[in-house]
Amino acid sequence: MITITVNSEKRQVQKKAAVSDLLAGLGIAAGRRVAVERNREIVKRETWDSTIIHENDVFEIIEFVGGGC
Repeated sequence: MITITVNSEKRQVQKKAAVSDLLAGLGIAAGRRVAVERNREIVKRETWDSTIIHENDVFEIIEFVGGGC
C-alpha cells in the first residue's frame, strides 16, 4: 500500500493502482462528470487507465453537478 492525498484527506491505495482504480474505489463511476488533478496537473480522462499513482501524490477530484434557478 502507498499513501496519497485526495481532496486534502490521506488515503491508502494499492501499489501500481491507476487513476481509474482510485475513482472506482471512491465510488465514482466512469461516466460521471469529474475533473482529476494530480500534483497540480490535470489528468486527461483518456489516460485515467494508464496513469499510475505514486507515493505522496496529491489529488483534487471535482465533480460537476447541473442545476440552476
